[in-house]
This record gives sequence, structure tokens and C-alpha cells, in this order.
Amino acid sequence: MSRGRIDQWRQASREADEARDRLLRTLADWDNARKRLVKEKEDAIRLANTSLLQALLPVVDNFLLGVEAAKNATDGQSIVLGMQMILSQFQTLLREEGVEVIDAVGTPFDPHRHEAVGFVDTEEVEEGRVATQQRCGYLYKGRLLRPALVSVARKPSRDPESRGDREEAHSPEP
Repeated sequence: MSRGRIDQWRQASREADEARDRLLRTLADWDNARKRLVKEKEDAIRLANTSLLQALLPVVDNFLLGVEAAKNATDGQSIVLGMQMILSQFQTLLREEGVEVIDAVGTPFDPHRHEAVGFVDTEEVEEGRVATQQRCGYLYKGRLLRPALVSVARKPSRDPESRGDREEAHSPEP
């Protein structure tokens, strides 16, 4: 083997070793970055509710103050007023966090937003629409948190016995 070939081979071998070292360092950097991202994601998930919980603390403080004030209150109206103020504060907080109330009464029954517990025979509300709401439903940033618990309107029957078994239906079919 000639001297030039040996030098070329040694040079190529050094370059291959350097490339291998760079690759190993890059892989180590990549693995460290991946581990760091996983840890940051876990921390973010673990602490995701921190700001919401901090926003709830003043509501809790006001409940505590209200309970103390109610112990010495001489009239029920002041207790009701205090509870209404706290409820309003809580509703504002929920709205600011992206929670919307589903206002169902009078709207067409929607199985994606409403849970029907029965029917109401009435002429006052159009058939297939929500006649009464027993429990509020909620959306969070457009996504259903809890359906509204509702009763659906239907036309009164001339024969009360003909609809007796439909009173407990959970998905209304007008």
C-alpha cells in the first residue's frame, strides 16, 4: 500500500470517527430535549389548574365571610343578598374561564346538549321543544361539560291513558 493511500485511509477514518462523535452528541442532545419536554408537559398538566384554583380562593373567602355573617344575621334577606353576591362572583369567574350555561327552555330538544327526563303535555310550548329545565347544563369552550336536564313539550292527548307509558321516555319522539 502506498503512503498516500494510507494517509487517505487515516483521514477518512478520522472523519468517520468525528462524524460518529457528532451523531452521538446530537442523539444525546435530542434525548435530553425529549426528556425535558416530557417533564415540562408533566409539570404543565400537574399545575394546569393553579390559576383556576387561585381565582376560586376569593369566592371561598367570601363564603367563609358569609357563613360568619349569617351566624349573627337577624334577617334572612341579608343572608339571601350575600349568597346572591357570592353566586354572581362565582358565575363571573366561570364565564371568564370559558364556561357557558346552556339555556334550554324554549329551544328545540338537542340530544347533544339536553338530557330528557320526560314530557310535558302543553299547548304553551311548541312540540319537540324544551318545556322545563330541572338542572342547568354547561359548555366549556364549546365542549359539553354536562347536559341540561329537561322535559320536552308535546301536545296534550285527548285520551290521557294513551300516553301513560311515554311519560318516562328519555329521548323524545314527538
